[in-house]
Amino acid sequence: MADDGKDARPLSERLRDDRLIARALGRGVREALLRHKLAGNPVAAWRDGRVVWIPPEDIVIPPEE
Repeated sequence: MADDGKDARPLSERLRDDRLIARALGRGVREALLRHKLAGNPVAAWRDGRVVWIPPEDIVIPPEE
């Protein structure tokens, strides 16, 4: 199913659609990473049990689905 904003299913059904939710979260993360990189801002990430800062030049933007 394409996520074009025209999903006629009831909200309660869409909220149970794991793939739909995962795609939305992925788009949000990608957009946030892109904005941070373009603005020259680092992002915080959890690595090896601690928080680390990733400089903008090292931010990897995931491909669009």
